[in-house]
Amino acid sequence: MPPTNRLFLLLAVAAMMLLPEAAAWAHDVAEGDKAFVRTIDGPAIFPFLYLGAKHMVTGYDHIAFLVGVVFFLRRLKDVILYVSMFTIGHSTTLMGGVLLGVGANAYIIDAIIGLSVVYKGVENIGGFKKIGLNIDTRLAVLVFGLFHGLGLATKMMDLEVSPNGLLTNLIAFNVGVEIGQVIVLTFVVLLFNAWRQRASFDRYARAANILLILVGVALTAVQIQGYLSS
Repeated sequence: MPPTNRLFLLLAVAAMMLLPEAAAWAHDVAEGDKAFVRTIDGPAIFPFLYLGAKHMVTGYDHIAFLVGVVFFLRRLKDVILYVSMFTIGHSTTLMGGVLLGVGANAYIIDAIIGLSVVYKGVENIGGFKKIGLNIDTRLAVLVFGLFHGLGLATKMMDLEVSPNGLLTNLIAFNVGVEIGQVIVLTFVVLLFNAWRQRASFDRYARAANILLILVGVALTAVQIQGYLSS
């Protein structure tokens, strides 16, 4: 087996081993964050900016989906278009979910987020076209963004934010999520731009997306198992 293929196999095995523990953490808001938020009564823009950015930067499921979205996007305007669709989706359900008190089972939402990673990986390797499905990628990214936002809303409600100053703090949290998203995407896009200059990109892009699919399958399976045992 060529060295690079062995590397992808090792990464896949490592992902399968680490994801169950990581997924378990996904449902727990850090106790330190929760304790700190309980002390806040009123608008607190900067703490919620930080919490929003922290959630996105450490949100491996959101990052995996974004990696799939930008994987083959070479033009900046395309990156902006697709990320904007994702942002509209998750901002809508994040804001609406918290303000309306509409919650969802975290395991189910996170399982759907895992499926969004699977979807993007399958699309990237042309899997849907092979079976005659023509899916509008922009619409799919928007719809999955809605589910990602519901996941964010669930985490926000887990923080038990005071109703005093809720709108201000919610907006700050959402802006923080966008800041975290920009940080992650800047790194990912620069990394892909550098990789595309090498012959290895065309050679191993398919393998990388298969790895992405495996990560999504593992995320989904762990959340389903968590739901069934909860």
